[in-house]
Amino acid sequence: MMKSSKYFAVAALAGLAAMGAHAAGNDDPSQHVLKFDSSRARAEVQAEAVQKARNPNFEPAGSRVLARVQSKEDRSTVRASAAQALRVGQIAQGEAG
Repeated sequence: MMKSSKYFAVAALAGLAAMGAHAAGNDDPSQHVLKFDSSRARAEVQAEAVQKARNPNFEPAGSRVLARVQSKEDRSTVRASAAQALRVGQIAQGEAG
């Protein structure tokens, strides 16, 4: 029983806070309207919207995978050059302190 009274008290306080916040915001709602100055004609924008609707692109942006790059070096050469670079300090190793 104690839990339900706490939940009721929290809900009542949240409701009162929401009403207070709503009452405080009784200013002119037109101040929140965005103003746009477009350089394009309305007919041009509508024609573009119709074209996009007729030819939809269902491929999500960034979903294409790049083609695999063919290397001219074999795996052992790349590993050896990486090991050499690590030995001479050209590649960081471990945590930066």
